[in-house]
Amino acid sequence: MIGWTLRALVAAGLLGSAWVHWVVWRDWAADVAVVGPLFLVNVVAGVVLAVAVLAWRHPLPAAGAIAFGLATLAAYGLSLTVGFFGVREQFVTREELWGVITEVACVVFGAALLTPWARAAERRRD
Repeated sequence: MIGWTLRALVAAGLLGSAWVHWVVWRDWAADVAVVGPLFLVNVVAGVVLAVAVLAWRHPLPAAGAIAFGLATLAAYGLSLTVGFFGVREQFVTREELWGVITEVACVVFGAALLTPWARAAERRRD
């Protein structure tokens, strides 16, 4: 039961992030070179990874969710500080808040979902 709950939480984080990126893409990012297409990549990747997390009982989708969350948070961190392909954010919108929440969920719940596989691999090595 815990495994299914974690899968659902990871998928919710991925789908939430995909939705935020879709909304922001429609609002303003569609017209921005590089960043606009990257927002669409996040939309598609979030949906594909969410389906994989729910359908495939393997550590790879959980690892993908973690990488997705970390990469997206890193890009957002750059946009807040030095800029990301010419985009500078200020962390003032609801979309930015929900983006951070959903991406942290991908990392935290993805790591929790991945933990049993890591422990099993460690026991096999011992």
